[in-house]
Amino acid sequence: MLREAIRALAEEKIAPRAAAADENEEFPEDSYKDLVAADFHAVHVPEEYGGAGADALAAVIVIEEVARVCASTSLIPAVNKLGTVPLLLSASSELKAAYLPAVARGEGMFSYALSEAEAGSDAAAMRTRAVADGDSYVLNGTKMWITNAGVSEFYTVMAVTDPSAGARGISAFVVEKADKGVSFGPKERKLGIRASPTRTVILEDVRIPASRMIGAPGTGFKTALATLDHTRITIAAQALGIAQGALDFAVGYVKERKQFGKAIGDFQGVQFMIADMAMKLEAARQLTYAAAAKSERAMHGTPVKDLTFFSSAAKTAASDAAMEITTEAVQLLGGYGYTRDYPVERMMRDAKITQIYEGTNQIQRMVMARQILK
Repeated sequence: MLREAIRALAEEKIAPRAAAADENEEFPEDSYKDLVAADFHAVHVPEEYGGAGADALAAVIVIEEVARVCASTSLIPAVNKLGTVPLLLSASSELKAAYLPAVARGEGMFSYALSEAEAGSDAAAMRTRAVADGDSYVLNGTKMWITNAGVSEFYTVMAVTDPSAGARGISAFVVEKADKGVSFGPKERKLGIRASPTRTVILEDVRIPASRMIGAPGTGFKTALATLDHTRITIAAQALGIAQGALDFAVGYVKERKQFGKAIGDFQGVQFMIADMAMKLEAARQLTYAAAAKSERAMHGTPVKDLTFFSSAAKTAASDAAMEITTEAVQLLGGYGYTRDYPVERMMRDAKITQIYEGTNQIQRMVMARQILK
C-alpha cells in the first residue's frame, strides 16, 4: 500500500516536472509541497515528534519510488533523513524536540555538512572550528558539496572543538540558515541531480548556543560515521529507483520499437541485456532491503555487528548497478537514448553521483574489507 501510494503521487505530480526541473536547475518547490501534503517528505521522523514514524524499509521504498521518476526530488526525503539521524542517534531530548517537529511539519529541511574542500574522503582532516565562548560556540569554516544548501533551514555541522585530539576533537552542531554569519556559495554546475542545489556553506563568526551541540564534545565524528551506516542505505534506495525508472522505460521502448520487421525486444541480444539489467537490479534491491532491516534494528538499540558491511555493500552494489543499467538503457534506445527528449539520458547522468557521494565506492570497498578482515 505504501509503494502504491508514493508511486501514484510520484507519477501524477513529480514525474511531469522532472525534465524541466533538471533542464532549469531549479529546486522542485511544488514537488516538495506535494510530498509534505502527503507526509512523504521525512517519513522517518518518530511519531513523538509529529512524524510518520516509518521504519527504515519504508523510508527506502519512499526514496526509491520518488527516484524512479526524479532523482533530484528523492533527495528531499533522503537528505532530511541524513540531516536528522545525528539528532536521533546522539542529541538530547530537548534538541530533538526543538527541531524534529519542524521537519515533520515540512517547515524546513535538514541538510548535513561534513565535507570540506580539503577533507572529502578524509573527513577527519576538516578545518572548520567551533570555539567555546561562555555558553556559546563560535563557528568558522566552509563546508563543501552540501546537498540542498540554501534551501534547507537547518544543518548538522561537524566542526573541530579540540584541534589536539584528531578525530576525537570533532563535535556536531545544529546550525540554522537564519543564524547571523551563515551564507552560501554559488550553486555547483553539475552533471546530474541538477534540480537539487549543491552549494558551499560558509560560516563566519556564527555564534550559536552550546545547547545546540549534538551529543557530548568530541563525539561528532563518531556520530557522523554512525549516521552514514544508516544513510548510505538511502543512497542505495535512490540508485534502485533511478535504475528501475530506466529499466521500465527501456522495456516499454524495446516492445514498441521495430527493426527488421519485428520488435527489437524479440531479438535475443536485446533480451539478454534486459535480463541482466533486471537481475542486477533485483539483487541490489534485496541487499538494500536486508540492510534497511538491519538499520531499523540498530536504531532501536539492538547491536547489529554487520550493519556497516551491509550498508556499504548495499550502497556500492545498488549504485554500480544503477550506472550500468542506465547506461544500457541509453544503449537500448539508440540515438533516441542520447537525446533529452527521453528520460534515460537524465537517469544516466543522475546515476553517476550515487557512486560518489556519502562515501565513494572505492571507500566503501575499503570499509567492507576492514569489516571482513578485522
